[in-house]
Amino acid sequence: MTEIPPPTAPAPPTPEDVLGMLAGVMDPELHASIVDLGMVEDVRVGDDGLVTVKVALTTAGCPLRHQIKTDVQSKVDGLPGVTKVTVEYGEMTAEQKAKAMDRARFNARENADTTEVAPTTRVIAVASGKGGVGKSSVTVNLAAALAARGLTVGILDADIWGFSVPRMLGAEGRLSGTEGKIHPNEVVVARTAPGVEAGPDGLVKVVSMGFLVDDETSALMWRGLILAKAVEQFLKDVRWGDLDYLLVDMPPGTGDIQMGLARMLPQAEMLVVTTPALAAQKVAARVADMARRSYMKVIGVVENMSEFVTPSGERFALFGEGGGATLADEIGAPLVARIPLEPEVSRGGDAGRPVALSDPESPAGSAFHALATRVVEDLLPPVEMSGCTARILELAMANLAASTGPSTPSNR
Repeated sequence: MTEIPPPTAPAPPTPEDVLGMLAGVMDPELHASIVDLGMVEDVRVGDDGLVTVKVALTTAGCPLRHQIKTDVQSKVDGLPGVTKVTVEYGEMTAEQKAKAMDRARFNARENADTTEVAPTTRVIAVASGKGGVGKSSVTVNLAAALAARGLTVGILDADIWGFSVPRMLGAEGRLSGTEGKIHPNEVVVARTAPGVEAGPDGLVKVVSMGFLVDDETSALMWRGLILAKAVEQFLKDVRWGDLDYLLVDMPPGTGDIQMGLARMLPQAEMLVVTTPALAAQKVAARVADMARRSYMKVIGVVENMSEFVTPSGERFALFGEGGGATLADEIGAPLVARIPLEPEVSRGGDAGRPVALSDPESPAGSAFHALATRVVEDLLPPVEMSGCTARILELAMANLAASTGPSTPSNR
């Protein structure tokens, strides 16, 4: 019997790969990446996969220091071949601070692709390699579970052909707008997540092609580039307002919409949905590969329909076993949830009552709330705004202008 050799460990990334991933780390006040602002002073990659990133802060005591460190480590850790990420700090000179502020102002004025999604919003693209794996169900129930913690969550239904989010969430009505901007439809979610303290209710804001067509059976006969343009308009023309999270229900596959999202929302990270079946696992691996080629971190794998749960609690592995874990091992991302298949999930989706809200203590409802907890506490915590960059850069600009005369925007 031929012995199969163990898999070869991936080679460490190049410094260019690390910089590409760091382009998705956004300064929440200046609305630009730390790479574009010149805050990344040095990147070193060792043969053992140890990556060291030196970040120049506006001031050594910047309150956003921990947030930047967490985001840098999280992004870079998503590259294959990385064993550890170390962040070192430096401090910008007055001239560097002035150039960074110039660049931020230049971006705000000249960047035609600016979206209405704030850089403080955590963006999760929920993706799959093929249809029928329950990607939209995962999106809606995760959004509901997050909102049940008192968070404000957006859902962009980017599955333009196969829109189903409005029905599954129970959201109705045409989209409205004022002053050239579209207003998303809203669903208030009571703050009822297990273990969460009392406080303001949560909110889900939804945009979908389902709010624009005559009825759910209407066919959209659009080509791929037109679909990508529609998603672009949803990002640029929808007044999303303040969001803690934006979940993007992606269409299956690796086409124009996926590439456009990576370009327009560099802070986006991907959650891959699969089933235990081998076919779903293999095509999902392609989606993960596309994400990494676009410098989008894959934060985890969700195995949906992991087993059938009867009303009496019996469990049956109808679609096989181990597909989610195998995919997670293959792409080097954690298996973050195993969602059982139970009748209430389907019934709730048809009736507009997500199981995460209608039956949060059921096996599937509990799994979705556990996934939300994992997202908030580990995978992608909400941004905590402390503030330091803008005020300090403004002061630096004033001091530099006093000593050298008026500054001009950098064209770097």
